Amino acid sequence: MSERFIPSGLAGRLGRAATLSLIAGTVGGAAVLAGQAFVARHRQYAQPELGLALRATVGRTGAPPLRLVLLGDSSALGVGVEHLDDTIGGQLANLLAEGPNGRRVHLSSVGVSGSRSTDLATQVARALLGERPDVAVILIGANDATTLRRPADAAAYLGAAVHRLREARVEVVVGTCPDLGAVRAIAPPLRHVVGWSGRRVARAQTAAVLEAGGTVVDLATEAGPVFRADAGTLCHDGYHPSADGYRVWAHALLPAVAAAAAVASRH
Repeated sequence: MSERFIPSGLAGRLGRAATLSLIAGTVGGAAVLAGQAFVARHRQYAQPELGLALRATVGRTGAPPLRLVLLGDSSALGVGVEHLDDTIGGQLANLLAEGPNGRRVHLSSVGVSGSRSTDLATQVARALLGERPDVAVILIGANDATTLRRPADAAAYLGAAVHRLREARVEVVVGTCPDLGAVRAIAPPLRHVVGWSGRRVARAQTAAVLEAGGTVVDLATEAGPVFRADAGTLCHDGYHPSADGYRVWAHALLPAVAAAAAVASRH
């Protein structure tokens, strides 16, 4: 059987063509991502509702008190909704106050929209001013993921915040980076990139929080499928949760927060 050889000149031309095609594909893909990032960055997103009270008391008079503080990014403020009861804090407070064994929840938030994990140190200092909270819920990571921060760095700042709160005898529950692959404000393929980045951040967060003595709730696993299936879990901007979305998160967080409250009551 005779062998067929590609002439060396043709082989060289084919090799150069393959290389140029690969480069063009890579450059083209990068251009698409850059264009999508520009569009996503300049969209009109929901803003913090300044009329929302950052402090409230929920529950019947005489019920055992619980001081609950939220730290983190826009989700800790309830960006995307207009009423306190629809925020993640309001929904958690109402759930904890329900029933004959409910608590009288003194709710506050020191979260700041746009925060990354590097901002938690200041928030911890604010949370510890005055009466010590019983339970702290931290919601952070989305802005670390969308800006492609190193997961290990973001997790280290989060771990340090949890450690400081635990040293102050505060029970800590962390909702890890949510499923960013579920947002509608960012189109594929950029949505897939930020989803991948979010999963990396969440894994690093889990390890850091557990090492610091906190409790972890994997929001991507617990709530992500619902957000992917139901666009109504996002508010009008397609990025921040709606009241329904915050309700899904609240129910995912509730078992861990209730358990933390029970531990705090024994302090």
